[in-house]
Amino acid sequence: MSSPSARDRVDDSPWYRRWFGEEYLQLYPHRDEAEAREAVGLLVDECRLVPGDSVLDLACGAGRHLRSLRKWGLRLTGLDLSLSLLLNAKEADPEEALVRADMRVLPFAPNHFTAVASFFTSFGYFHSDDDDGQVLLEIRRVLRDRGYLLLDFLNSRRVIETLSPRDESEVDGRRVVQERRLVDGGRVVEKTICIGGEGGRKPEVFHERVRLYSVTELKTLLTNCRLTPERWFGDYAGGPPTESAPRVIALARAS
Repeated sequence: MSSPSARDRVDDSPWYRRWFGEEYLQLYPHRDEAEAREAVGLLVDECRLVPGDSVLDLACGAGRHLRSLRKWGLRLTGLDLSLSLLLNAKEADPEEALVRADMRVLPFAPNHFTAVASFFTSFGYFHSDDDDGQVLLEIRRVLRDRGYLLLDFLNSRRVIETLSPRDESEVDGRRVVQERRLVDGGRVVEKTICIGGEGGRKPEVFHERVRLYSVTELKTLLTNCRLTPERWFGDYAGGPPTESAPRVIALARAS
């Protein structure tokens, strides 16, 4: 396995280490349980999961998808890098099996899981495409032969066409300014989030950075990692992956 990219090694605080904490949870309260249930329904139906199957929720965050998966009688594991989000998940459901680790180096034995789910754009975070490829190689390693990956990604074309450069809102009495831009020739979307700053205080500043993979690029990445795409969806209801669909969701099989 390759090691994390040089840029991430020398950066003491890459954006994904700083951002996914309490401020993130406060800013996105609309990412709710109802949405999670719909996404989980797609996973269970399309992967034909049955009680006892082992499932990894990769980048599980605060555990909303794990809570929806529990009723299916599956053997569940949640993995995330954010200690803050994992503590929230544990508080919400103390029975959850949670692991803190980097998705590029998964601490599981080969052929361990029936299915791996990567919900709500938990992919494309690294500065190097090679690191994103390393994530998929690790997923393939821990998947059983013919096991499933559900990769739930944003619709890059729609993001580019509807990008809002700036907006302001108020969350829990604090001013929130979000600015977005396309960089690297339109291959990456970056967001700067400024929270607070009232009364002469300095605002807290966070960043997001996501690689805008096209469907063609995702197909190539998956295939190169022995994950064969079988079906594509545009939303959690199983709709088609049209240009205006909110999501690009790949169902791939370990080959």
